[in-house]
Order: sequence, then structure tokens, then C-alpha cells
Amino acid sequence: MLQKFRYVLNRNRCCCETEISKEQLGKMIEKGAILIDVRSPQEFTEGHLENAISLPEYEINEKVDHILPDQSQIIIVYCSTGHRSEKAQKELERLGYQKVYNLCKGLDTLI
Repeated sequence: MLQKFRYVLNRNRCCCETEISKEQLGKMIEKGAILIDVRSPQEFTEGHLENAISLPEYEINEKVDHILPDQSQIIIVYCSTGHRSEKAQKELERLGYQKVYNLCKGLDTLI
């Protein structure tokens, strides 16, 4: 029973220091973070966070140099649930981006 209780408590938390909560999102945007929506162009068109840039997860390798030339800038990636953005975050880090954060559990947490 105690393990189940801990699971319920922890599933609402972000799992690592490179994930940010919806509460942290606004503060990071105020500090100049760039929002990257890694969902499909159709999903982006249906609705996205204000000032977000559309860069689908499957196009990161092709387009990231043109969209994000400064590898030291603060970047927040997001999708609907956090899964695609987690993959995008890892890919951006692999490409040399140093300050990449994933919106914990994606846009679903903002609804």
C-alpha cells in the first residue's frame, strides 16, 4: 500500500532536473527561454503556446542549425504528453545544445 501511495505522489512530479513544471515555465520564459513545439505542423496549427516555434521532433537534425544557431541559449521543448519532447531534448543535447529543458508531461498538464 505504501508503494502505491508513493507512486501516486511521484507521478505528478517531474522526474529529473532537466524537466520543468508548468509553474517553472513562465519564469524561464521571462529569463529569455525559447519555446520549441516538437509536435506535427498540424498539431501546432490547432493550438500552441504563445511565441513557440514549430520544429517537429522528426525534423530536428535537418533544421535546428537554422532555427537555433546559439547552442548556449535556454530552450524549452514540449509536445502533448512529454514523450516526443523528451526524445527531442536528448537529440538536441547530443547535437551540443547545453540548456535544454522538457516541459514535464507536456501540454496536457496545462489544460
